[in-house]
Amino acid sequence: MAAQWPVGLDALAYGGDYNPEQWPKTVWREDVRLMREAGVTMVSIGIFTWSLLEPEPGQYDFGWLDHLLDLVHDSGIRVALGTPTVVPPAWFYQRNPEALPVTREGVRLAFGSRGAICHSSAAYQQAIVSIAEQLGRRYGRHPAVALWHVHNEYGVPVSACYCDATAAAFRRWLADRYTTLKELNEAWGTTFWGQTYNSWTQVQPPRLTPTACNPAQQLDWARFTSDELLENFIRERDVLHALSPGIPVTTNFQAALSQCESLDYWAWAREVDVVTNDHYLVAETDRNHINLAMSADITRSLANGRPWLLLEHSTGAVNWQPRNIAKRPGEMGRNSLAHVGRGSDGAMFFQWRASRIGAEKFHSAMLPHAGTESRIWREVVRLGRAIGALAPVRGSRVVADIAMLWDWQSWWAQRLEWRPSVDLDARERADAWYAAAYDRHLTVDFAHPDAELSGYPLVVVPALYTMSESVAANLRRYVEKGGVLVVSCFSGIVDERDVVHPGPYPGALRDVLGLTVDEFTPLLEGERVRLDNGTTADIWAEVITLEGAERIWSYTNGPAAGHPAVTRHTTGRGTAWYVSTCLGQDGLVTVLRQAAADAMLPGRDLPRDIEVVERAGIEGRYLFVINHSDEETTVPVTGPATELLTGENVTAHIQVPAGEVRVVARTIWSER
Repeated sequence: MAAQWPVGLDALAYGGDYNPEQWPKTVWREDVRLMREAGVTMVSIGIFTWSLLEPEPGQYDFGWLDHLLDLVHDSGIRVALGTPTVVPPAWFYQRNPEALPVTREGVRLAFGSRGAICHSSAAYQQAIVSIAEQLGRRYGRHPAVALWHVHNEYGVPVSACYCDATAAAFRRWLADRYTTLKELNEAWGTTFWGQTYNSWTQVQPPRLTPTACNPAQQLDWARFTSDELLENFIRERDVLHALSPGIPVTTNFQAALSQCESLDYWAWAREVDVVTNDHYLVAETDRNHINLAMSADITRSLANGRPWLLLEHSTGAVNWQPRNIAKRPGEMGRNSLAHVGRGSDGAMFFQWRASRIGAEKFHSAMLPHAGTESRIWREVVRLGRAIGALAPVRGSRVVADIAMLWDWQSWWAQRLEWRPSVDLDARERADAWYAAAYDRHLTVDFAHPDAELSGYPLVVVPALYTMSESVAANLRRYVEKGGVLVVSCFSGIVDERDVVHPGPYPGALRDVLGLTVDEFTPLLEGERVRLDNGTTADIWAEVITLEGAERIWSYTNGPAAGHPAVTRHTTGRGTAWYVSTCLGQDGLVTVLRQAAADAMLPGRDLPRDIEVVERAGIEGRYLFVINHSDEETTVPVTGPATELLTGENVTAHIQVPAGEVRVVARTIWSER
């Protein structure tokens, strides 16, 4: 069995993608010297090097990589060794042009970028196994190798291919899922618009159609696409497990909901040995540290609460956003330690040395174009010392307050054509509810809707358009046994085949919520409605009939005027709240405050943008206090304790300067 942490890495991971193939060998020794100065403990190597490792079909050149791995190993730095399968060589595409992906519009994409792959191509599948075997045989027992890093950011920038080979693979996937055409026709509701199939060869991908394409077909296509990419990861993983026993295998997720939409990471997380993630700030977004926290919480949840690893983020500006905003002084360190606070056992970057060539030459790096006299370099060295000081944190787990349900497949279904409102977006609602929890200083675990929820006093469902009977039963059971459930609008509407549940909306949740929805009443663009508690909402409203629930707030104007807007229902020993509109931040925070009181969760009287997260381990507990504001703050703590970054002894409170981080450690942690 492979390890669940990079082998031989006895500290928090610190370093980044190292691409020495872009530099002469005279630079390599200087790189390693500076890595040691910065406190680097691990680097990722070889991710984009297939054309160097196999310059001609079946001809290999490993000499440069042998030298590099020995050099890095002799310096005491561990290696995450990549399989370079995200960019096959030019000769591969010349031999196998069919391995280039075809868009939904029927256009075959060209070589000259990255990730231009048809994952159903037999030639590609054979080639990735071959290069993985070569690397596994040569370096499977190399003392530098701590972790295998397969491919790079699956699904970015291309996940789906619509070619004939993929169509055949889709049909095989469907035959495994449904067995017979009769079952497929029933699942897809093909009697609608006369789409019934009587031969498997008639079934195609959801290519460009004159109007809305069958939604059940599109949903299954999205599931197939995620599975098809996952199968290629498994092909490489299994080769490496066989040839490099004991060394864990991973691939880097992009779990922030704004960064990768095409993979069901709940399924992927079960197949990696170590969950790793890439996160890049959406630089122009107000309070973008909230999305950072959300990404970290999602990744930790994918790891089932175990420590995970931030495998990429940026020291400063990226190169691919409309306006690549530089990070302010201190922001890079604050971002990094926020990830550590939320469960990452390290902070890695893209990349070590800034490139002079190619599309990413304006992407920031640990060693920037400005060199070692730069502010970024000084902050990199400072952060390396901080990461070293936090070694006792390694292996501890985050203490969460509440759970938030999220399902990629439900998101795929909700965003298809012809839903009641183009403005109602599951991701936006997840972001909004998460921000409300953040402003209530509640630490969030994300959970799959089928997960065991009894350990959480409060569960929030920000958006769950598709809901199976098993999920509905799971939520009823949770509430009946004493849990507090908060459900947002347009949830529980269809089953896993995108078929509307029988009876009034919200079919799967009527009983637990104690109400029915007579009609959806989407709002006009820019329209707002008022509620009788003084708050406002936009995008969506519903006409509700109470069936046991109590009215908390009502609409005072708009298409649902006079009807309940927010309700509360007692079921068994628990309560279920329903929010039938898109409340703004103040309204969401108020609902969460009241639901948290039902759940007997203690409140935290802390200023806005002061982030407080706890990690608990065998030897103690660690309180991360991150000040994202422009003013110094004081946070009460229970002493005696020690601040790990400064060595300060702490008794009753800790002062945190503007933009700084403090980590309070104690061996005995009192009850909150």
